[in-house]
Parts: sequence; C-alpha cells; structure tokens
Amino acid sequence: MTRLQKKPREERRARARGFTLIEVMVTVAIVAILAAIALPSYTDYVRRGRIPEATSNLSAGNAKMEQWFQDAKSYYATGSTSACGVTISNTNLKYFTLTCTPSSSTSYTITATGTSSMAGFVYTIDQDGTRTSTITGVSGWTASSTSCWITNRGGSC
Repeated sequence: MTRLQKKPREERRARARGFTLIEVMVTVAIVAILAAIALPSYTDYVRRGRIPEATSNLSAGNAKMEQWFQDAKSYYATGSTSACGVTISNTNLKYFTLTCTPSSSTSYTITATGTSSMAGFVYTIDQDGTRTSTITGVSGWTASSTSCWITNRGGSC
C-alpha cells in the first residue's frame, strides 16, 4: 500500500462523531450540582406560595367571628357551648385544614394545620387578633412558636 492509500490516525479520529465518556460525565456532574442547589430553593419557594392559603383564611375566619360576636354577643353557636358561631369551611383548601375552638363565650382560637406537603405548619389567630406560628419538622424553618405568622424560611414575619 502506498502512503496515499493509508489514512493517518488523526484523520480517522477527526471523522468520529459523538461525545466521549469524560464529556458526558462532566455534564452529568454539572447538572447534579445545579440540581442540588436549585431543588431546595424551589421547594422553599413553593412552600412560601402555599402559606397565604392559611393566613388569608384565618383572617377571613377572624372577621366572620367578630361579625357573629357583634350580633350574638357570644362566640358560641346558638344553643351550644362547644361550637363556634360561624362555620369555618375547608372545602376550597388544599394544603391546610381550619378548625375553630371557642374557649368561652368571649374567646376563641382558629387554627390552620398544614396537610400533605405543608405538614408541620400550624398557624393560629384568636379573638384579640393575636397571631402565632408553630413550625416543626420542616428542614430550614426554625420557628418553634412565635407571636406572628412566619412566612419565610429565616423565621421572619
């Protein structure tokens, strides 16, 4: 064979198509690092977006209870000493359940308890408008019990 018939190794390699194993592994490593950073941030973002479901419904329930008290002069339902005067509905809630507990005819507490992905979040409001947050078992959220509604991971209200 003559030199013209033989192709140098470099020419054959230049015609090869595709990625090498090293290139693929570097790409996978970069994607894994980005995912490790982005996923917790996204999860936190989604949680913060679900908190207003609790806080807005607690505020609405508080307003309804105050309207009931203005008419009935008691937070109890008519003829009852164990139920709130206003029915707190859970029908449109996806991540929280609301309960109303009257302590006496002049006091009550409405509680929003997280369900499914919001488990561990508990928000309350009482007849004086006192807001409390209890967040347990949720990574990065460090509010054990505070006198406001925690809406951010750092514990700020």
